[in-house]
Amino acid sequence: MHTRTWTVEIFIGEKDGRTHAEARLHSEKSARQLTGEGTARRNPTDSDVPEIGDELATARALSDLAHQLLDAAADDIGAITKEHVHLYR
Repeated sequence: MHTRTWTVEIFIGEKDGRTHAEARLHSEKSARQLTGEGTARRNPTDSDVPEIGDELATARALSDLAHQLLDAAADDIGAITKEHVHLYR
């Protein structure tokens, strides 16, 4: 059995009052690099807890990345079968 390693790097920063996260997928053989993005902003009436913004932005970036992976898999299946493929999310 061969084990493959895929790594996701998550970069988190703040700009213009919003938390922005980027999730970058690196796989050992694929030339395709996917990057998911997510943002979060604090409601002015909420307590200032930066970790919550980090969590929300990161969850949204990972969700975006997951959707891109499904689309990439559908494209790869379609290239083999020569049919339109839609994978449910």
